[in-house]
Amino acid sequence: MFELRRLRLLHELALRGTLAAVAEALSYSPSTISQQLAQLEKDAGVALLVPDGRRVRLTEHGIALAAHAARALELEEQIRGELEALEPGVAPVRVAIMQTAAQAILPRALSLLAEREPALRVEIAEMPPEEGLFELSARGFDLVVAEQYPGHTRAHRAGLDRDLLGGDPIRLAVAPDDPASTLAELRDRPWVMEPGGTAARQWATQQCRAAGFEPDVRFELADLTAHVRLIAAGHAVGLLPDLVWAGQMPTVRLHGLPGDPTREIFAAVRRSSASHSGIRAVRDALRDAFADRGQLAPTRAETAPE
Repeated sequence: MFELRRLRLLHELALRGTLAAVAEALSYSPSTISQQLAQLEKDAGVALLVPDGRRVRLTEHGIALAAHAARALELEEQIRGELEALEPGVAPVRVAIMQTAAQAILPRALSLLAEREPALRVEIAEMPPEEGLFELSARGFDLVVAEQYPGHTRAHRAGLDRDLLGGDPIRLAVAPDDPASTLAELRDRPWVMEPGGTAARQWATQQCRAAGFEPDVRFELADLTAHVRLIAAGHAVGLLPDLVWAGQMPTVRLHGLPGDPTREIFAAVRRSSASHSGIRAVRDALRDAFADRGQLAPTRAETAPE
């Protein structure tokens, strides 16, 4: 008989690739992971892992059992959802949320939940969308708030459902006294962008290339409030979504971009847990908070794109 706890370790190894990564994600020691997987091999009666340099990799039997483990975990989650329906609010809902959504819609969503589901415990972690969606697949979180940039398709992970919360316009941002109003005028300026490998960085770079230049990215920062301060001080220019203002008056000069691009903000959940009452309540509160956020603060200045 297979223990679900050990099957999860094999599933995690298939996702994360190394014993060290599994140990870090689950707060176990690597030796504990190795011991539990060795016991799983005894239970299975076949080799599941083989050495591969300083690491290990799954054998064909290991790959097959990892796939069965994923299905077993989904079934276990569905069972827990049915049991929770008999006594809602028992299990906490773990949410990974990107920075701008945490600032702009999370406080309102939590207020709605306090009114609707006062016994529900919600645990929040700020996390980039790419990392959050991976951890959602790995069962590190129950719900993730992420983004989809226009014309930039984000890979769909198997077993995840997305629910659109709303659209978030993106604008060109320069210092308050900067007369520039188009991308082409900023070809020789220093830029601030999010780190390489993120959808935000790829999209912003493509906008500059479409305007005929390669951006001089001198500042790579994940924190968009740092973007705002660098731009406001005249040290950089950038592209900012409206949610970054969270209802506050912008401190930079903003201009529209060609085509008025808007990123989609969505909530993602595992299909196997989508029916959990607590997860549904959090998803509904986030959607309502996005709709209730009202008009964002008026821009300091805005011109139509040429």
